[in-house]
Formats: sequence, C-alpha cells, structure tokens
Amino acid sequence: MTLDQDNGWTKPVHTGLLVLASGEVIEGFGLGAVGEAVGEVCFNTAMTGYQEILTDPSYAAQIVTFTFPHIGNVGANDEDIETVDMAKSAGAVGAIFGQPVTDPSNFRAESTLTDWLATRGIIALYGIDTRALTALIRERGMQNAVIAYAPDGKFDIPALKAKAAEWPGIDGMDLVPSVGSKEGYDWTETPWRLGAGYGAREGQPKFRVVAIDYGVKRNILRLLADQGCEVIVAPATATSAQILGLKPDGVFLSNGPGDPAETGKYATPVIRDLLAAKVPTFGICLGHQMMALAVGAKTKKMPQGHHGANHPVKDFTTGKVEIVSMNHGFAVDRDSLPANAVETHRSLFDGSNCGIALTDRPAFSVQHHPEASPGPQDSHYLFRRFVEMMEKAKAA
Repeated sequence: MTLDQDNGWTKPVHTGLLVLASGEVIEGFGLGAVGEAVGEVCFNTAMTGYQEILTDPSYAAQIVTFTFPHIGNVGANDEDIETVDMAKSAGAVGAIFGQPVTDPSNFRAESTLTDWLATRGIIALYGIDTRALTALIRERGMQNAVIAYAPDGKFDIPALKAKAAEWPGIDGMDLVPSVGSKEGYDWTETPWRLGAGYGAREGQPKFRVVAIDYGVKRNILRLLADQGCEVIVAPATATSAQILGLKPDGVFLSNGPGDPAETGKYATPVIRDLLAAKVPTFGICLGHQMMALAVGAKTKKMPQGHHGANHPVKDFTTGKVEIVSMNHGFAVDRDSLPANAVETHRSLFDGSNCGIALTDRPAFSVQHHPEASPGPQDSHYLFRRFVEMMEKAKAA
C-alpha cells in the first residue's frame, strides 16, 4: 500500500498482472508463486475441487479463471492432488480468482491455498473481474497470455506483452511428454473413503489393465483398481508390442493435455494395433480423442472449450442425462466419424461429441471425466462397463 499525500488515502499497489497477447493489461493482486508464466486462459465453472483442477495434468500450459467467487475457503491438503508424481508440478501454470483467499474452514485442511500455490509453483491473481474476463473468453475464445506476480508491483510491461504475443499457443503443441510418466509402474491405491482415507486393492485381481499415460489422473487409476483390476501404467511412448507383451485383459487410454492431432502422430499407430488385436479398450478425454483419431476421425479446436463440473451429457445407450466434469479445449468432429464408430454421448450445452463406441471392436471412449464425481457418481458406471467388456472378451 502507498500513501497518496494529496488526498490522504492509501492506494493499493497492484502486485499481479494478466497480460493478453492482444495487448490488454488486467491488474490484480498476486499470490502463490512469484514470477511469470505464459499459457492459454480458460474459465472453469466448478464450485468445488480447485486442487484437483489445478493439479490435473490436462491443464498443462493453461491459466484457469475460476468463475465461482469463493476459492480457497476449504484450504488445501496432500490428498486432493491429481498429479501422480506428488513432487511434479504438472497441471495449470496459473490461476485467477475474483476474491481474496480466506482462511481455511475444513477438517481436512493442512495448509492455506495461498501457501499451497507457492509450494506447487503456481502463480495466481485475485481482485480480477472474473465475470468480465469470462465474457471476453466467450466472445473471443481462449486467450494466450502471461500471468505475473511481483510483490513490489514492478513489471516490465512491454516485455510481458511481447512474451504473450510470441507464444504460439496450444494448437499444434504436443504436451504429453511434459506431464506423462517416463517409466512404467504398478498401481494399487483405491478411492478415498471418509474415516479411512485411500485404500488398497484387496484379493487377487480379476483383470490386468494396462493404462497408457498421456497425463493420467490419480482417481482414474483408483477407480480401475477399485474394480478389482491389476493396473499397470505404461508411458505414452510404449510400443504396441510392449503393451501386448504384458498380456492385458484391457487397455485404458488416459486423459492428457495439448493438441490431440500432435500426440496422435505417435499414439494412434499403437492404438490401431491394440484395436486390431481386439483387446478391450476404454478411453477418457485425450484418450477419447486418440481413439477417434486411430479409427480415422478428426479433432478440432474449440473456441472456449469445456471446463466445469456442471455439464449435462446424454448417454444414448441408456437414454439418461448425466451431470459430468469436463476439461478439454479440443473435440472430436462428429461429421468425421467413420461408419464403425457410433456416437454414444453428446453435450447438451453445445451438441458436441462426448463419446463413441466401435461396432467391430470391443472399444469405447468418452470425452468427459467420470472419475471426477460431480454428479456425484453419475458416470462411474463407465468403469463397470469396461469390466463387463473384459468379462465378455475373456468368456469368448
């Protein structure tokens, strides 16, 4: 704060900036990590789960604007992190809040959100008109920008403008190598339960599932383990021979960030081999896009994308409408789907494709995140559907 000698009132020093590639400079107050980062600005409408959002590897190279005003009021803890490597800062590079972060009020809180952001290396701003920023994104699409926090309020604005303008954007960018695992590993942890925390898979596994890691979330792996599956995580660079050599009963294609067409250059040949071998296959988010690309469909960049926990999606196989969690800036082009790929799910917000099933192979995928539990468990049946597909394949 500084003192205005003429008027006798204190004038706040803006310690945070959001500098758009188009040249606009939006002032706010910084918190979390000090520094600057470049990324794509999106908005998320979820009212809960800010830790899961900010540590979701699918948000790599993105700055998340939270439309809900009360972010941080339940604090932070080490249990709600979705990055598999707890020490790895995979996820969003920045966050924008409308209001200051309040002291935590929750029995699970281990720290304040402000301290947690600093520990994770995430730059954040508050005091921003998030409604106006959201309206800007809706009108112009997701914006490339630099988010910056300097405690002394001193910035080189021309340099920040140049950095924002020079960043090429996510379109055409393969971000999977920056978030995915480099080595394979086994996973046994099961979902969190009140009073018990996270569990471990019990008994002999019913099925062996190889999960290809394009930026996988922890809770996806937990739900697979909870279905009695032996889960082996394989890096995105694993060959089809390596995956088939593990003798999987099923293959899971994970979520992840970036342009699916770029990741697909090395991922889709592997998936085609797995589909040709008729291994039951299930994909989520980027994994859904990878499956679509593998069978000849195309993907396209969305103006605003889908980011939130209140999205209605219809499952045409059951006729039910589910409330789901979404996080994607690209979508499968429905008009490009081949004859053997039937649309199973569709967004009721904008009519975009949200799921497919193959008619000649035991394979299906969805664009949304069934593990994120916004419904709270409207879409958990998809994991059971995957198990049933493996049961059927084993019995054949």
